[in-house]
Amino acid sequence: MRIRDHRAFDEPDINLVPLIDVILVLIIFFVVTATFDARSVLKLELPRATGEQASDPVKALIVLVNADGRYFVDDREVLRDDVETLKGTISEVAGSDRDRPVLLRADARTPYQSVVTVYDALGQLGFRRIMSATAPQTREGAAGAGK
Repeated sequence: MRIRDHRAFDEPDINLVPLIDVILVLIIFFVVTATFDARSVLKLELPRATGEQASDPVKALIVLVNADGRYFVDDREVLRDDVETLKGTISEVAGSDRDRPVLLRADARTPYQSVVTVYDALGQLGFRRIMSATAPQTREGAAGAGK
């Protein structure tokens, strides 16, 4: 009686399923742990100015005003553009700390009334340490300013 050996016909293969599983887990890990920055979401063109950058170790309350005049307090969007709604959102985010510095980041194309509204709301709430963010003046802008 003749016994056939079928093992000779088995060809080795590479199983890709575990490799695909590992890659998908890595992709999920990086998507979940990625940090998202508010500056990348909102495209602001800051006004230009000369001067030194302030170094304050206290975490400032950041108020953003985009080119359309919409307000953002830290990471929260203010849904309406009136002073009372803006004051309510600032109060919720800042709490009772009125000595906390406030950094106002307004787009250079923002309507002036929107910036005045922010200053008005901050003044009514009792904030006194208000800073305006600007971009450093470039060499081309500095050369053109002297003409």
